Amino acid sequence: MHAANPLDDPTADPFQVAAAAASVIAETTGVERHDIALTLGSGWGRAADVIGETTHTIAAHEVPGFSKPALEGHVGTLRSIALPNGKRALVIGARTHYYEGHGVRRVVHSVRTAAAAGATTMILTNGAGGIRESWTAGTPVLIRDHINLTADSPLEGATFVDLTDLYSARLRALAHSIEPSLDEGVYVQFRGPHYETPAEVQMAKAIGGDIVGMSTALEAIAARQAGMEVLGMSLITNLAAGIQQTPLSHEEVIEAGRAAEPVISALLARIVAEL
Repeated sequence: MHAANPLDDPTADPFQVAAAAASVIAETTGVERHDIALTLGSGWGRAADVIGETTHTIAAHEVPGFSKPALEGHVGTLRSIALPNGKRALVIGARTHYYEGHGVRRVVHSVRTAAAAGATTMILTNGAGGIRESWTAGTPVLIRDHINLTADSPLEGATFVDLTDLYSARLRALAHSIEPSLDEGVYVQFRGPHYETPAEVQMAKAIGGDIVGMSTALEAIAARQAGMEVLGMSLITNLAAGIQQTPLSHEEVIEAGRAAEPVISALLARIVAEL
């Protein structure tokens, strides 16, 4: 039997649960404050090995509010990493996806925990489908903006948060200074877990989308609510349905991520080193 997740109690305060999680992380690692947090999605995992020295690895489900990962290709750990510049990074390999059906509180718990742990910069990465035909599998793309098609929000009650500059122009400029060839695009979060139909991809394109996926947007909103500066990056693991002529598969996503991992991990490490 798994212990009940405190976030499943509708009367619980999600920020108190995040504070409790941050307290456990601080106690377990001996690190009072983490400066930067990274959520590493499909294809980005190796970045944790190259950005600095991992001093502690925690099984995420031992920390209040976290769950075991639902999917192969997603690791279920939290890592405390000492960066070469003297800062501390908290690497989240325990993303809860919206399609798992646990509710938005659990989807954004990692972000709120990172904020409670002291992080002021949140780097959100994912593997996603590309709408632009010029992109090939393995292309990293900066997220300039997003369209949230989940019909949901991590904000509760009369909580109004400005999302005008959600994906930091400063951090995108920093990324461009390190890799000038980086493209930017608008990320469209669908509910999942099914891939989009060709017609849905054309809809996403028509409303201004360039990238389609099943994560990130809700997390970014929660990060902004917490006052964090957000950098979003997608690894294009395949062209989206109807753009690509062959059927989509999770295996293809994993394989594209594996092939691109050394390059994008090194790129992310260079960006983190400048933060």
